[in-house]
Amino acid sequence: MTSIPETAAVVLGATTAAGAVATALLARSRRALVARSAVQSEALKASQKREQALQEQLQQFGDELQHLVANRLPGLALHLVSPHHPVPGLKHEALAGTAYASLYEAVLGHYSDTVAKERRRIDASARAALRGACQDIQALSYRLQTQVEGLQSDFDDPRLLDSLFKVDHLNEQAIRLVQKAAIVCGAWPGHVRPDTYVVEIVSGASSRLHGYERIKISSRLLDSNLAVVGRAAEPIAVALTELMANALEHSRDDLAVEAGLIQTGNGSVCIIIDDAGTGMSAEAVRRGVRLLSVVEQQDTLLTELGDPPALGLAAIGRLVADHGFQVSIDQVSPYNGVRAVLTIPPHLLTTIDEEKEPISAMAPLPAAPPPAPQWPTPAASNSTRDDGSDLPQRHRRARTEPARSDAPDVAPRELNPETARDTWSQFQAGLAAGQAPNDSKEDQ
Repeated sequence: MTSIPETAAVVLGATTAAGAVATALLARSRRALVARSAVQSEALKASQKREQALQEQLQQFGDELQHLVANRLPGLALHLVSPHHPVPGLKHEALAGTAYASLYEAVLGHYSDTVAKERRRIDASARAALRGACQDIQALSYRLQTQVEGLQSDFDDPRLLDSLFKVDHLNEQAIRLVQKAAIVCGAWPGHVRPDTYVVEIVSGASSRLHGYERIKISSRLLDSNLAVVGRAAEPIAVALTELMANALEHSRDDLAVEAGLIQTGNGSVCIIIDDAGTGMSAEAVRRGVRLLSVVEQQDTLLTELGDPPALGLAAIGRLVADHGFQVSIDQVSPYNGVRAVLTIPPHLLTTIDEEKEPISAMAPLPAAPPPAPQWPTPAASNSTRDDGSDLPQRHRRARTEPARSDAPDVAPRELNPETARDTWSQFQAGLAAGQAPNDSKEDQ
């Protein structure tokens, strides 16, 4: 039999061994627990960092959203009205290139498209309303013009005639203001003209303006019967009127405005308008060139023309786009003012047979009284007639000397609308004086 001490030693050894094993297992388990705890701690720290980053992104998102509403969208609205207004960028540059930044840019793009589309819809409605009103006013003004012309032919009192001419001139200025507004809104100029002498277009355009006596017109045309085709006569007259109006407005009342006609070697006619005014700033020149551009002018809105709107160059730009002549305003005159050049290309030019009785397209003249058989009417002063239309009729202009197409140069000659008016008044007075004795004989 085994003795008790031996048994105890075996048991103690086994117990010791088991304890050692248990201790090893416990240490191993503890290390695993510590490792897991460290991993969980790192995970918790990472989670906290992610949460903090998310909170920061959320805060940035909120700030950017507020910045978008308070600054970027209003800035974009101003930029759409006038490009010199800047559009603010992101408040937090760290968001650049992220999905948030793409989202904001998409919002800006959608807003821009929506505003532009709505502005064009409103502008089209405004143009239609203004166009209709202008055409009604034009019709009434033409009726008033006809009435004034009738009064001019019915009376021979010099003072009354002078007043009627002033009323007619004021009405002509009113027609011009309404006409250019209608053109900007897409209406046609309002007149169908016959083929018209180039010189008459220039002088007639100047006669529509207050201060026309300051405009000095000279011609170096080699062909005296050179004319503008009927479809382009009134559009060119309107454009010239607005260019002359700008020259008069931006120069002192005691300074003349020069308008010169030159026939170029390629068959075109250039009408050069020089003033001695204050000139144009670089920004004004860029804006003017944009309004005269065929491409840019089509995108111009009424709200972009100022308050009150400056319609002159916008009207010229639309006429240029529709009729094919050219206008430039980016040159400096010899007097440090502005030089405006209107170029009429060959396809808009023609000649008038001076043996026939051409019809003038320009400044309205009164209808002549009924013809008197006893009074010999001069050949150069055939009476006009009123056919009920709104087109003024005029006799063939007299020529003082034969045209010389082979002449190397033609001296400038001054054209004065006021002289033409006085000549017509004198003719009427003479005609009335010649009729008076005949009427007396009939009464007897």
